[in-house]
Amino acid sequence: MTTFATRPAAPPTDTARTPAQRLLGWDHIELWVGNARATAGFLMSAFGFRSIAYAGPETGRRDSVSHVLEQGNIRLVITGGLSADSPITRHVARHGDGVHDLAWRVDGAATAYELATARGARTIREPWVERDDRGVLRLATVGTYGETQHTFVDRSDYPGRILAPGYSAADRLPEPVGPDVGLTHIDHVVGNVEKGQLAHWVEFYEQVMGFAQLTHFDADQISTQYSALMSTVVWDGNDIVMPINEPADGLRKSQIQEYIEAYAGPGVQHVALATDDIVTTVQALRERGVRFMTVPETYYADAQRRLADVDLPWAELERLNILVDRDERGYLLQIFTETVMDRPTVFFEIIQRHGATGFGEGNFKALFEAIERDQARRGNL
Repeated sequence: MTTFATRPAAPPTDTARTPAQRLLGWDHIELWVGNARATAGFLMSAFGFRSIAYAGPETGRRDSVSHVLEQGNIRLVITGGLSADSPITRHVARHGDGVHDLAWRVDGAATAYELATARGARTIREPWVERDDRGVLRLATVGTYGETQHTFVDRSDYPGRILAPGYSAADRLPEPVGPDVGLTHIDHVVGNVEKGQLAHWVEFYEQVMGFAQLTHFDADQISTQYSALMSTVVWDGNDIVMPINEPADGLRKSQIQEYIEAYAGPGVQHVALATDDIVTTVQALRERGVRFMTVPETYYADAQRRLADVDLPWAELERLNILVDRDERGYLLQIFTETVMDRPTVFFEIIQRHGATGFGEGNFKALFEAIERDQARRGNL
């Protein structure tokens, strides 16, 4: 299995003085939604996640409820507000359901926070401590694009997989019925920002967080006859990989602009989840009712020419609509769901890497044409 740790090392930065040097990997991704129980149930039923913990009035929390879902090393937290004046409720009214917090495990939450804010990060919440009879959890939060945030989570004195004090495993949701899906970890998380803001946010991750620029795609590399976008990928030098997109000029509305308008600002567009067996995973997801974007049949004739020397189950890939691409290090298999919220915003990517460390550049045109077909059906192209 290929992970991003197999990439060339990130260029050295001011190593002892950047938050990136304190990062240990992904802790969780939190979504703010209008109905937490229903959204958690959907992700369990459709994507095979298990409920491992719950927080709400029954556990002493009065203003919100959260369901913690897990599969492999992926942890999602689905949170909803309990009153009309809740900041969560107001956020959902403006943006719709979506990703709010990209939380990272760190060696020292207060230190990571101090390094980030000293370099210009916006404070969301100063370092705080949560305790129960299991131990002490240390956290701090800074802002990134739009109303998205990063929480630094220090679990060194808090054992186990429960998110935090105030969560109960006894109140978790029951196991859904369906075939095993086999998702293993977060591969990357993609954000969309307004036109003209890409360079600003790349600089934020480089200069404030201490990330490095991994690759950049110009509008002529990611375009169709109708629309285009630009994208830069930043990473911490290990496992946290974050492409950032902005719309580019085209004949019609870019998919990124559609997102910005639907979400009322910048935010997370999609989360890429890895698997060791994409054929089995996608078959299970389809059996569970997940809907995917489609590509024309002609795509596979071209793909087989591009990867003629690679032994692949082409009939299965075409039947399941799985895309294939290669780079100098190997190949990858990927597929994209339709948007999973009411607004045309958040979707998931399923990806399996065989040496390749790219992002399916050879599939960009087919993918964006598929997205444009959905845009046209919504009347937004």
